[in-house]
Amino acid sequence: MNTATPAAAADVAVPRLDVRSLSTSFATDGGRIQSVSDVSFQILPGQTLALVGESGSGKSVTSLSLMGLHAKTSQAQVQGQAQFMQRDGRTVDLLSLDAKSLRALRGNELAMVFQEPMTSLNPVLTVGEQIAESVRLHKGLGKAAALAHAQRMLELVEIPATAQRVHEYPHQLSGGMRQRVMIALAMACDPSLLIADEPTTALDVTIQAQILALMGRLQKETGMSILFVTHNLGVVAQYADAIAVMYAGRIVETASVHALFAAPQHPYTQGLLGCLPGMARQRELAEAAALRAGGKPAFVGRRRLDAIPGQVSSPLNPPPGCAFAPRCSKRLNACDQAMPGLETWRTGTDAPATERQVRCIRAGEAA
Repeated sequence: MNTATPAAAADVAVPRLDVRSLSTSFATDGGRIQSVSDVSFQILPGQTLALVGESGSGKSVTSLSLMGLHAKTSQAQVQGQAQFMQRDGRTVDLLSLDAKSLRALRGNELAMVFQEPMTSLNPVLTVGEQIAESVRLHKGLGKAAALAHAQRMLELVEIPATAQRVHEYPHQLSGGMRQRVMIALAMACDPSLLIADEPTTALDVTIQAQILALMGRLQKETGMSILFVTHNLGVVAQYADAIAVMYAGRIVETASVHALFAAPQHPYTQGLLGCLPGMARQRELAEAAALRAGGKPAFVGRRRLDAIPGQVSSPLNPPPGCAFAPRCSKRLNACDQAMPGLETWRTGTDAPATERQVRCIRAGEAA
């Protein structure tokens, strides 16, 4: 049986981003809704943290809250702390900065690649002008020097014929090229932290692999940290160092990639991994091996993919206690009484210097 015990905090490097108790709510006709509640995580220098969960779990709201990019009409209320370590070693709280100070960081030390480049890029400006604008603002370069820098950035993200492309408009480029332009725009001022919000959702698998490989190469060259927002666990397994799983606006489990895939502790995380075709195939092979060895596997033959029953509850009418309880196969009466805290654990699959956090009263039971 895979057991887990509370673990003491280990000494770690100073984080590039330290988010503590981030909560975001919005005004609606039905009342104010809490989209993100008590979200805490850390990203170390040079590390990639994947923020995963199904649509509506609060991933994009979390990233937009950190960037201060919620629309004014949404009447967003953002609370908590987000300590960001700048290049010079000074730390600032992103959530308490005034608008002018936050603008000085955005696009400079703190950059974001948005989910849909066609709606994020300005359709009436050439891609070169859009990249050059950021460089002129934050680096103080002249118009000609900024445009030359924009062309170098397009070369860096492997766009061909950059002398021509730098003068073209977004609609003249393919989806993959537009996403590369978004990365070039985000990387133009050598950010310390890059937030990538579903950067490959609309791309085919070949272009997706190229974009992810490009981001990985740029990270190695610059040492930047990445907050990778995605629902694709296959991508997470290849490119992330650590994972934070979100459900209904809260973090329910954090762990290193290896530890989480080896022994997920939260029932929601187990459900997400059970939906992966590769995981079902692994179970088939393991049970076939057990049968050949003379054992008695629980199942023989091809497996159907697991599915999580039900749907995410409405933020206007959340269930009492654990938000995942109505869909959980391991539900206890105590799950309906109070929201579990995010407890720190260490399991047999975790490295000695690593630990995980789980928001479940049954954490530590066999996965």
